[in-house]
Amino acid sequence: MDIDPRRLRILHEVARRGGVMRAAEALYLTPSAVSQQLAQLEREVGLALIDRSQRSVSLTPAGRVLAGYAERVEEELLEARRELTRFTERLAGPVRIAAFPTVIKHVLVPAMRDLAARHPKITPTIHEIYGQPALQELRMGAVDVLITEQDMSLPALSQPSLSTRLLYVDEYRIVLPPDWPDPHTVADLMQQPWVAGEPNQACGQALERLAGLHGFEPRKVHVITEFGPTLALVAAGHGVAIVPALALLDVPEGEVRVSEIRDVGARRLDAVTRVSRTRSGEPDPVQAVVIGAIEETTAALGTSLSGRLPGPPAADRAAGQPAEDRTAEPPVEDRLASPPAGDR
Repeated sequence: MDIDPRRLRILHEVARRGGVMRAAEALYLTPSAVSQQLAQLEREVGLALIDRSQRSVSLTPAGRVLAGYAERVEEELLEARRELTRFTERLAGPVRIAAFPTVIKHVLVPAMRDLAARHPKITPTIHEIYGQPALQELRMGAVDVLITEQDMSLPALSQPSLSTRLLYVDEYRIVLPPDWPDPHTVADLMQQPWVAGEPNQACGQALERLAGLHGFEPRKVHVITEFGPTLALVAAGHGVAIVPALALLDVPEGEVRVSEIRDVGARRLDAVTRVSRTRSGEPDPVQAVVIGAIEETTAALGTSLSGRLPGPPAADRAAGQPAEDRTAEPPVEDRLASPPAGDR
């Protein structure tokens, strides 16, 4: 019996994703090509691996057994890649990163530029995907590194199969139209209209927390999911808003007024990866280098922001936080069931 390991990978993907169509999308193949490879694999082993008696594709008992071995083959190949990396000074290979636009523009783009200069054989690919779909892709191996955001008032995302590393603490700031007077306290804003984020998003949670602390009900005249429209509405005089400092890098100076009110809170940006299940237990060295480049970029963000924001910079709270950020918390799906804003 001569089994082609490339076909085992296809079977593995069908088993993980529950169907030919989804496996084809993940492998960048046509469904017809996937079906042909599966049929060839069945001829190689002499057994039916796919149950085609129903409308939905499922694996036969033999298919499930072979898919289990296919997963082990994938893990062994990954282990071999780690071991071979020790014999070369030049790291190489693809790394798939999932993130949202603000991070892509201000973190990943400069990080990838520096990475290309140091490790030209590493080929990062960036996918604009976030929330539960991105987490699912990470778990199934279609994404290697996931950049997430969440309000700092929530516990760090944690699950036994995932590793979460804090990259940056992005301080919230209150912004208002440029011709409005600068408020001295939150009490000065209680009667103002708000351009609010969705309640399940970091900035929306920040507004609710601020209102609860100061005992007022915010008058939400607009509820917006993206920073661009939020800041445009503020600039046009339609209300005040809470945004993270990173979003203000895109705003021309003087377009909005950044309040000097502090202690509004912050969001955390994390790099989430799968926990290695190989013999060594060590992280993928190529992924580690990519995350290191991202950390260097986030460490420099404070310098970019310090000249644009009133008050002392929040830059010194950045990467490399200690292990308490990885404490066990409720299932990660509960906090990622609704994706963050598209402009996050």
